[in-house]
Formats: sequence, C-alpha cells, structure tokens
Amino acid sequence: MAISERIYFFRQLKGMTQRELGLALGFPERTADVRVAQYEAGTRKPKEQLTEQIAYVLGVSADALNVPNIDDNYGLLHTLFALEDMYGLQIDRIDGELCLSLDRSRSKTYHSMYGMFSLWHEEAEKLEQGKITKEEYDQWRYTYPEVKAKRLRDEMDKARESRHFKFDKEQDDE
Repeated sequence: MAISERIYFFRQLKGMTQRELGLALGFPERTADVRVAQYEAGTRKPKEQLTEQIAYVLGVSADALNVPNIDDNYGLLHTLFALEDMYGLQIDRIDGELCLSLDRSRSKTYHSMYGMFSLWHEEAEKLEQGKITKEEYDQWRYTYPEVKAKRLRDEMDKARESRHFKFDKEQDDE
C-alpha cells in the first residue's frame, strides 16, 4: 500500500475531510483540500518532515504512513499492520503460540489469499520433507506466480513427450 493510500486510509479512519487535514497541516485555506487530494492521489509525495506532520495530525506513526521498511522490526510490524488493514491478516494465539491467520469474514480477499497461502504451505512442506531443495524453494518464492505456470507447462510437456514416445514405440512394433 503506497503512502497515498495510507494517508487516505488513516484520514478516513480519523473521520477528517481533506480540507480539515490540510488546514491542520497549515496549508492555506483556499488550497488545503487540493494539496491533500494530491498526496492521496499520489501526484505529489510528501517529504519526510511533512509525512511526520501528517502522521502527528492523524495520530499515527510516520512508519504507518510510509511504505514499510522490512529491514527493521518496526518496519516489519507496520507491514503486518498494513496487511491487517488491506487483507484481514490477524494475530492469534493457538496452544500458547502466536500465529497469523486470515479473517474469513473478508470474503473478497480471504479466498484468494487462502489459496496463495496454501500453495506457500505446500512448498514449505515439500522443503521440510526433502522433496525439493532449498534452492528450488527459493526459486518458487522469488518467482511466484510465474514458477507455478512454468511447472504446469513442464508437466504438460512431459505428458506430451510420454504420449509421443508411446505412439512412436507402437509404430516401431508394427
């Protein structure tokens, strides 16, 4: 989720209009709503100091507005928060262990995310069971979803080759 979408999301959550946010940021009255609209549309990107001001007015961390940096723990946590907002990712506790799950009531995203998570789980299980190498697992992760299509093509090619081989062998037998 881009900073433009995050500004919009948190402004709506706070119940503010674009004009109200713009005025709170100190923009001139005649352009306050236009400036905020530009940031929300992504036609302008706020500089770091303005991002901090927007975050302050909206009552959130600047990390919550920025495209999260997953290279540190706070950025990673804000990435998970963004996934909660966008896709219904939830934190739960099962048998005393913390885990992440999907909110079934968000049917619009639940089914597609469930399918993708299931594929990821299948690949992780194959790695754990020694059916694929770490390199194959990484290849799947870094090229998803392209690798899924490639594997299907490879399976179809293999099936075609075995049919052609049978057909050629039958002709040789005649």
